[in-house]
Amino acid sequence: MGLTVARFASLLFAALALAPTLAHLLELPNKIGLSRDDYLIVQHTYRGWAWLGFVVAGALLSTLVLMLMVRNRPKLFALTAIAFVCILGTQIVFWTFTFPANQQTNNWTVLPENWTALRAQWEYSHAASAILNLIAFISLICSVLVGPAAASRVTQSSKPPNATP
Repeated sequence: MGLTVARFASLLFAALALAPTLAHLLELPNKIGLSRDDYLIVQHTYRGWAWLGFVVAGALLSTLVLMLMVRNRPKLFALTAIAFVCILGTQIVFWTFTFPANQQTNNWTVLPENWTALRAQWEYSHAASAILNLIAFISLICSVLVGPAAASRVTQSSKPPNATP
């Protein structure tokens, strides 16, 4: 039961972390060429998104717990470790590239002279995070599909039904 809950939590938080970064990736082609004024207007739509940090923390924590639970199962451990490293990687990208751009623009309320470089840094850091989150989510799905619970379901379903007299 504990493994099932850990898998569910990890998959849920990974999916919730993927959603906003995927939104950023999908809107990038339409935003990257916007004028100064239009870009500033669009950036205001992200007010309140800082609360998504709790989702990322949930993804990191639940995936770490899952990784520790499957540490003696090499395939599951490897796939879960890939997911954990990717989610951790999104934080490295955020704190290295996204957060400094947010700071220099006062969370996109002011645009300094180098705003186009900051826009590119901000947009492409989100694209990188989307790719890392997608890899993490796919790795977690694969860990569920190759895990012992999946194998036991296949074994049970391949057994002939019990004959009744």
